[in-house]
Amino acid sequence: MPCWTSSACIRSLTTTDREAQDAQAGRLPAFAQPWRELPFTRLSKQLESRAAQGLLRRRRTLDSPQSPHCVVDGQPCIAFCSNDYLGLANDARVAAALRQGAERWGAGAGAAHLVSGHLTPHQQLEDALAAFVGSPDALLFSTGYMANLAVVQALVGKGDTVLADKLNHASLNDAALLSRAELKRYRHNDVAHLAQLLEQARPGSKLVVTDAVFSMDGDIAPLPEILALCERHDAWLLVDDAHGFGVLGARGRGTLAHFGIDSPRVILMGTLGKAAGVSGAFVAAEQVVIDTLVNHARTYVYTTAAPPALSVALLESLRLIEQGDALRTHLYALVERLRSGLAGLPWRLMPSQTAIQPLLVGDSAQAVALSEALRARGIWVAAIRPPTVPEGTARLRITLSAAHTEADVEQLIEALHALAR
Repeated sequence: MPCWTSSACIRSLTTTDREAQDAQAGRLPAFAQPWRELPFTRLSKQLESRAAQGLLRRRRTLDSPQSPHCVVDGQPCIAFCSNDYLGLANDARVAAALRQGAERWGAGAGAAHLVSGHLTPHQQLEDALAAFVGSPDALLFSTGYMANLAVVQALVGKGDTVLADKLNHASLNDAALLSRAELKRYRHNDVAHLAQLLEQARPGSKLVVTDAVFSMDGDIAPLPEILALCERHDAWLLVDDAHGFGVLGARGRGTLAHFGIDSPRVILMGTLGKAAGVSGAFVAAEQVVIDTLVNHARTYVYTTAAPPALSVALLESLRLIEQGDALRTHLYALVERLRSGLAGLPWRLMPSQTAIQPLLVGDSAQAVALSEALRARGIWVAAIRPPTVPEGTARLRITLSAAHTEADVEQLIEALHALAR
């Protein structure tokens, strides 16, 4: 801690001779008064308050590659908290493609796509993604967060309206706020409430935004009904398929394929760091929408392109997704086994048929305690607390992967029943 009575210390903090003279005479400058709080003190108190509420976050370090069987902070465990739904993050074929891509195309892109950073692998991946999801064109982004910011800010602004599900991902909420359009939030998956808000919307462009699979609840948006409303009210529909791409629909084409939706009104955002196992995101839409993003999406125009080697790896990952019916069959068999095995617990398993299986605990401190008790048994399941989820709905977010075995799931089931007793 600094010594406020040291003249050398005081002189180093002052900018004029008069202030130095005041310090020598014992007259401390106002900012150096010992009874005044420094900004760091306020930050510390805020963190202490979060800790007291069981809301303090901290990172854990994996000492092994991403896998259901990993080493975390030096402790071997079975992990049920990754979004690596098909087990491709540590797939040898994807890793080999990444290595070959780096050897052929180097380590970095060197510039933004619109300068000199758009390389052949980027274009090949965009073409492949568009064909895979059945869209006229696709555009790569470094993250799903950046992709959502891009679409919303490019399509709407002042005088327009964004209508958003209350449980949408934070990136969609931030995108709406930054767009300066009017933001109206409808009750979770409540089509009637959305219809009411659309009726009341001001003149101007309207954009409905929703997660396809909700990341904390695991349930699926009623996209056919939402699309019908968008058709009726001439609104765009942005679907964030971060947790559906690769695992839902024929050949893993995503939630739109799951429902059989094919509409030029829909803009699809999919991420490439979850089921695809690598990194990045894409937007698929009509050509005019993609051209608009290329010209107006700030998070595309003003950022360096992702390393081309990632696109090479993702082309291999996309091939494995398309041929991954056996992986998806195994994954959903594990989902059924988990749901049947966790019946009768004092904590409620929320309704979800996807790889995201939230176990509702309620109190944040209790959710953390349950997570730590599982860690002591060699099982890693993250506790999710406010503000990520609504107050009073803290939970264990159990996520399954095709890389899990039946024995892994049985161990989790047995551990939770033992802790409940």
